[in-house]
Amino acid sequence: MGFLNKMLNKDKSVKFLMPIDGEVIDIQDIPDPVFAEKMMGDGFGIKPTSNEVLSPVDGEVVSVFPTNHAVGLKTKEGIEVLIHVGIDTVNLKGEGFTPNIEPGDKVNAGDLLLTVDFDSVKTKVPSIITPVIFTAMEGYSFDLKKGNFNAKDSDVVNISK
Repeated sequence: MGFLNKMLNKDKSVKFLMPIDGEVIDIQDIPDPVFAEKMMGDGFGIKPTSNEVLSPVDGEVVSVFPTNHAVGLKTKEGIEVLIHVGIDTVNLKGEGFTPNIEPGDKVNAGDLLLTVDFDSVKTKVPSIITPVIFTAMEGYSFDLKKGNFNAKDSDVVNISK
């Protein structure tokens, strides 16, 4: 029965990779009340140390904001993830952001979503801390490790049912 339980438990977890190199912080420490107070959903923040934003999940791109500063993804399990690069970055009107995807694209965890010129962006916004928000995760919960991690690390966020 132990083998069967392991197989069943494996089916209930969702693969999630770090989308950016950087330091993982609590959602409450994001310097924007919309995110810190979980108005859009629960999640965490990343203080980025690299310019590439990767897909943390296998799924579909459901939205790319016209200003390219945020991407919405949905997994086959129905989990929706919003990656919002920086705070008040919508005001840059796309400057410093290069998308590699568009709505409707299928992505695998680790695929390149955006390239961001953080050297330019960080001088024009209050913060480059990047909220990663679960906007829908019916029946799922997540555990989070804090600290410095690399993009594609798989042991930082554990999503399970």
